Amino acid sequence: MSTFVEETYDIVIVGAGHAGCEAALAAARLGFETILFTVSMDSVALMPCNPNIGGSSKGHLVREIDALGGEMGKNIDKTYIQSKMLNVSKGPAVHSLRAQADKGEYTKEMRRTLQREPKLTLRQQEVTELLVEAGDTGTDSLSHRVVGVRTCSGAVYHARAVVLCTGVYLKARCIYGETISYTGPNGLSAANHLSDSMAEAGIGIRRFKTGTPPRIDRKSIDFSKTVEQKGDERIVPFSFENKAEDIAREQISCWLTYTNEETHQIIKENIHRSPLYSGVIQGTGPRYCPSIEDKIMKFPDKDRHQLFIEPEGEFTDEMYLDGMPSSLPEDVQYRMVHSVPGLEHAKIVRNAYAIEYDCISATELKPSLEFKSVEGLYAAGQINGSSGYEEAGAQGLIAGINAARKLQGKEPVVLSRSDGYIGVLIDDLVTKETKEPYRMMTSRAEYRLLLRQDNADLRLTPIGYEIGLIPEERYQRFLAKKEMIESEIARLESTAIGAAKETQEFLDAHGSAPLHTGVTLADLLRRPEFNYEALAPLDPARPTEGVSEEVMEQINISIKYEGYIKRQKQQVEHFLKMEGKRIPADMDYGQVKNLRKEARQKLEAVRPESIGQASRISGVSPADVSQLMLYLHI
Repeated sequence: MSTFVEETYDIVIVGAGHAGCEAALAAARLGFETILFTVSMDSVALMPCNPNIGGSSKGHLVREIDALGGEMGKNIDKTYIQSKMLNVSKGPAVHSLRAQADKGEYTKEMRRTLQREPKLTLRQQEVTELLVEAGDTGTDSLSHRVVGVRTCSGAVYHARAVVLCTGVYLKARCIYGETISYTGPNGLSAANHLSDSMAEAGIGIRRFKTGTPPRIDRKSIDFSKTVEQKGDERIVPFSFENKAEDIAREQISCWLTYTNEETHQIIKENIHRSPLYSGVIQGTGPRYCPSIEDKIMKFPDKDRHQLFIEPEGEFTDEMYLDGMPSSLPEDVQYRMVHSVPGLEHAKIVRNAYAIEYDCISATELKPSLEFKSVEGLYAAGQINGSSGYEEAGAQGLIAGINAARKLQGKEPVVLSRSDGYIGVLIDDLVTKETKEPYRMMTSRAEYRLLLRQDNADLRLTPIGYEIGLIPEERYQRFLAKKEMIESEIARLESTAIGAAKETQEFLDAHGSAPLHTGVTLADLLRRPEFNYEALAPLDPARPTEGVSEEVMEQINISIKYEGYIKRQKQQVEHFLKMEGKRIPADMDYGQVKNLRKEARQKLEAVRPESIGQASRISGVSPADVSQLMLYLHI
């Protein structure tokens, strides 16, 4: 008789953070019996750091997750307490939606969603071991195949695919000053054994670090010395399934204040007590979200830094001090907080801390997020060296989809850099050696005019439908919207407007140049002073139904930026030609003459799937790519 629990599932997901939730929902919704493990039910979709979703470039990821059939956008629409569109003074390519979340409600809502999914089991238990066996991959080399996991209780869960979404929990330790606790974020249990099992399976382990700022008591803040930051009056939902009026609610303000010379002096005087500078912390931290002590030491010319005071939820007095992550000792944290206008008498509810954790180099993964060396094993989220809830959710969705498609016997879904920010994110991770936690930024996307957040559904919903995550009813609504956009653009391009007196008076009233010859409505729309809605008096034939704000937005952008969009599409055509030049999986780079040693080593390590991917590997030059193409006769 067995002395331990033994169960069988199709797919195991390890970790119930933002990556794990998306992976588990995708796998279960595609019809596979899935079990999702978490070290604590309190850590499901937890926001241990900033209590918001979206932001510059990250908003693009969330809308793409939604367009493919993921959950993050829907969940933040249910639980936001403030919504704001960023970068509105710039072009539409960099507009990014950001919503402040009620972090407690966000977790509860996602947990409810998971528990309602028929083929999904949620289980609180620490996974300590990967069950891996040798298996022939069909190539000359022998690989391994994952067959399940073992938990700390000794229970065995057999599975045909496993997705690792461990976040920052692997051998985690939280540090401020000389205080070190061997826990995950918020005092939750760390996962102290799984990375050893991963190493035994031949997976390389490295150490990264991130951090979080102090939380302060709302009652102890003098808001009269800060600047109020209100949400937008016009709400834009993250999910394409929602309308603004359906999710509208009273919003809660955030507040802006600044550090000053006194703050900076306190930090400088105590920098030797920071674990970052004393050598206690050895993990590599994120360049684009540095600690406050890093900011002060690396940018000594700046006399102040922004601090946003953000509510953690509707029913708590905890306020998040965005901009002040730190690992300085507790007494120093009090002094630097009290030096800030409005926070002179602030009470700290939770100290700031740094957290170190084990992760992998994502160059060990295929673009599908499956390990090259262990068949059926996938990884997503911060374990891959990325940072951020949105980056994690995007990877989790793709990993969950591809684990399911492997069981379906289908080709994996691999989004290219021209398909979406998700494609850029994953390609960067699996192709380029990230030396620090990776953060998505609009500047990383070469084709960002095409990859706007407003058209994520037009780009990706057909893919989500083909995968099986977009239901028929939603897909039909999407097709109707797409048809309306295309037909209206065509109509505006073909509808002529003469230089009649009424037209000239209309143009003059709007400060627009008079007409000297006939033009189309599309020509008028290209003028900066006009948009689709403003031209209604000159356009009596326009449809009275079906032209929503979303449709009008697409019409305006498509016509106004037509030349730029055409040029970028031509660039994409060249890019796709390079992506179409495939490299054999068993390629022997030692046979390629005149290939530099560094390039050969990098190509062997990454094993790119195409010439395009090879060209993006750090250390591989254009000359190396040319030699490779000559060898392959392409």
